[in-house]
Amino acid sequence: MSGLYFLGTGGSVATAERDNTSLLVKQGQELILVDCPGSILQKIKRLNFNPLKISAVLITHIHTDHVYGLPSFVHSLMFEDFLVRIYGSEESVDFCRKLLDMFHLLKEGLKIQIEFLSLKPGERAQLMDSLEIRTFRAPHHSSSLGYHFFFRKARKELIYSGDTATDSLIFKEAKEKDFLIHDCSAPSRFFQEHPSLYSMHTHSLELGKFSKEAGVKCLIPCHFFGEFKYSLAEIEEEIRRSYQGELIIPRDYQEITI
Repeated sequence: MSGLYFLGTGGSVATAERDNTSLLVKQGQELILVDCPGSILQKIKRLNFNPLKISAVLITHIHTDHVYGLPSFVHSLMFEDFLVRIYGSEESVDFCRKLLDMFHLLKEGLKIQIEFLSLKPGERAQLMDSLEIRTFRAPHHSSSLGYHFFFRKARKELIYSGDTATDSLIFKEAKEKDFLIHDCSAPSRFFQEHPSLYSMHTHSLELGKFSKEAGVKCLIPCHFFGEFKYSLAEIEEEIRRSYQGELIIPRDYQEITI
């Protein structure tokens, strides 16, 4: 069975209810980790999963709240004999290599094996027998990649935008797809107050409009800013002005079946 498990659903500023955005993708007994902020092992164990089942880590980009937990993750498992592949753009992969090397986590003598695999937008990678990804560009940072997941057994497709400004090419990628997990950092009024946000993130009114036009079957907004005061009811209301498909507003540790 395939499933998603949200380890965090918030932005760079964590709250009492929401930590930095990251998630697990489960396919059979194997796990894929998407981004690596803090306390990852504690969160995985809270969900009663074995961290040694993580075969790959996908990095969307190298902003702090998406990679700062990677040295701790590797350090905690350095005496375990297993292989972890780290995927991302060339810039992300190079950064992760330097970050781990800074903490002497690539030296000989450690049992954990780390393989670095850089991907260009449009490239594919086979993560498991029945799970493949294709990457696409996301307008947020020079290192940014989004991920298109193909679940072969379930015959489902999932688009994960990562942090991103609203972009028509991402919604073209998401056209009539089963699931879209997309940046939804705040309601539109905060973008009007802080126009610089338009070049980096997406607000809920735009997300609903573009998701409707793309015919997304199930929309999952995430990456909710913790520094602004608003309710999720406001997020939902703005999305629902346009989008009438299935809508899941996830909480931390929530499971979604694929």
